[in-house]
Amino acid sequence: MKTALFTGATGGLGSLCVKALSETGRWMVFAAGTNETRLTELGMLPNVTPVKMDVTSQGSVLAGHELVLRHTDKLDAIVNFAGLTAFNSMVEGNCIEVTEKLLAVNVMGAVRVNRVFFDLVYAGHGRIINCSSEAGWMKPQPFAAPYFLSKRALDVYNDSLRRELMCLSIPVVKIQPGSFDTGLTRSIYDQFNTVLCNTKYYHKILTRMKPLMEHELNQKHDPASLVRVVLCALESKHPKLNYRVGTGKLLALLEILPDMCIDRLYRLVANR
Repeated sequence: MKTALFTGATGGLGSLCVKALSETGRWMVFAAGTNETRLTELGMLPNVTPVKMDVTSQGSVLAGHELVLRHTDKLDAIVNFAGLTAFNSMVEGNCIEVTEKLLAVNVMGAVRVNRVFFDLVYAGHGRIINCSSEAGWMKPQPFAAPYFLSKRALDVYNDSLRRELMCLSIPVVKIQPGSFDTGLTRSIYDQFNTVLCNTKYYHKILTRMKPLMEHELNQKHDPASLVRVVLCALESKHPKLNYRVGTGKLLALLEILPDMCIDRLYRLVANR
């Protein structure tokens, strides 16, 4: 039976992936997260061991490493699924704290986990899978700078790590999901309304942007498609370097336009 450490396991999509791995009967999963109730639920699944672990804490990750060592001396995979999103201005509110938090979880969380658990991956001749986002390759949107910044940084980290670990025959795979109907995505609505209620500069613009944001978030991509991609990245003998799934059509269309044209479109929305 293969072994995997799966961070972000207590999130909506993370839980689905852990359950799918459990159902295959081929994987023993160390499901890492911070939500104790969900960890308990995951621990009731066959071949799933819950690991309470905060990826922003070195001590917590080291404790997780010690727990895993009690069960196995190798890993076939690390799946970095822990992540946060945000909707906020970069000149109002708590933008500094939000940016620091997203970098701490989305980027440094993966860096920390991969560093601490690398000895087990190396011992198991395993692979590392980093879950990024469509924000890692798409052109940035307004009021999403911390998220785009963190995911772009994660993409760069992933690609550099892949080229480093090629020397050790350890595959590093990147997954770039779009928007799925999860608690993480739904939290953007609350964040949007908070910014709208408290903004000094952007009330008119945000009111006009809201229908576009809702259109994009309301696209119901099937979470099962992401689960299939994760399983493929884990089990393929020759995994792709990069998997994209659930990309928003409207955002994808923007990618074919020059930056100047995209700026004009945003101005049209703001001034209509």
